[in-house]
Amino acid sequence: MPPGASRRAGSVDVTGVNVDGMDVLGLLAAVDALVSRGRSGHRATVAYANVHVLNEAAAPAPAGERLRTFLNAADICYCDGSGVVLGSRMLGRALPERMTGADWIWDLARHAEGRHRLFWLGSEPGVTEAAAAALRERHPALHVVTDHGFHAKTGAENDALIARINEARPDIVLVGMGTPTQERWTMDNRAAIEAPVVWVLGATADFVSGKVSRGPAWLHRNQEWIARLVTEPRRLWRRYLIGNTTFLLRVARQAAVERARR
Repeated sequence: MPPGASRRAGSVDVTGVNVDGMDVLGLLAAVDALVSRGRSGHRATVAYANVHVLNEAAAPAPAGERLRTFLNAADICYCDGSGVVLGSRMLGRALPERMTGADWIWDLARHAEGRHRLFWLGSEPGVTEAAAAALRERHPALHVVTDHGFHAKTGAENDALIARINEARPDIVLVGMGTPTQERWTMDNRAAIEAPVVWVLGATADFVSGKVSRGPAWLHRNQEWIARLVTEPRRLWRRYLIGNTTFLLRVARQAAVERARR
């Protein structure tokens, strides 16, 4: 972990990023607590760590350093990948499970129905709207406002987006623009967003809307990276085949350094 970074209670340092050890029920309970604190003025941020995110966080400065700072400063940074679970086991501090957005979004919808107001931002025009409609089919009382993620990230267009978010008065803002864009945008705009919680969640809307296939259910439940590679090989082969190997080598190096220190 970088010098000066503080570790959240119960988290595991995986290649310099604090990843919280919790399951889905613990995650939703923790978000509930952050919403309650937010109504008294605390503005919280929720992030996730998978192999791609941690590889981006290990990139040379300033981009990698800025992403690490964001993840370590988040109120919650949960595990969103089986590779990170494996990495934590290699370090002798196993995380309980991986929680990917395409799975927990249904738990959040059920939990938020009649309780929390959501604003879901991201993906191409119409995609997040379709994903929200899919959630409301199961949870008709769910309050969720949507917008796409292709607005200008600065200037008058971005200011107007922030104004729309604040006018909707959400409890939770979901931001799905892909890493590191979504984290960078959240860092730049968190102070202006009045919602208690801003939660980055990647390409969840693409999967919930049906725009992108997750592959066979039996496969994505166990090794989602393989399922995604099967469905989008030309776009994702480098991320998974090279990225996963690079990540595991980095974890092995961290484990060796920790053993030497002990």
